[in-house]
Amino acid sequence: MKTKPQKKLKRNPHRFRRLPKGPNGGIELLLIHNVEDLGKQGDVVEVRPGYAYNYLLPHGMATMASDHHKRMVDKHRAKLQALEKAQQSDLRKRAAEIAKQSITIEANATEDGHLYGSVGAPEIVAALKKNGIQLVADQIRLEGVLKELGLYTVKFRLSSEVDGELKVWVVPIVGSEE
Repeated sequence: MKTKPQKKLKRNPHRFRRLPKGPNGGIELLLIHNVEDLGKQGDVVEVRPGYAYNYLLPHGMATMASDHHKRMVDKHRAKLQALEKAQQSDLRKRAAEIAKQSITIEANATEDGHLYGSVGAPEIVAALKKNGIQLVADQIRLEGVLKELGLYTVKFRLSSEVDGELKVWVVPIVGSEE
């Protein structure tokens, strides 16, 4: 019985490109966007290989820290800083608009004011959406879920430098049977 000769597997040499190693053994990358808890746009950072290959590079947040890229960033640093400043001022204006809002969330509660469930970031985002404000649950900073009726000051973060606070009223559902 004759067997077919097996095809030799070709390896793609460009699948895993070699990235420059940093002085501490990590991978040296140039940030294209600001990354919270890592650095700002244009910074050269050293990260672990998994973080580089699985998050920063696929999401387009960083690129290889070659000499060419470093020179380009140095050349355009003033433009980048002006763009960053404009973006931060826009975010500050947006944060001020959101901080002026006071949202009301209705929830099932006992006579003592304890909620049967809880109010978390998704409920706050949904209430903001009704007022025409787009945020995601990751931008809401709760220290824990809200489990009682009352007025709460909830923090939100639009970027690493722009934070704000929002008033949230948790009230019983109108017309609920007690």
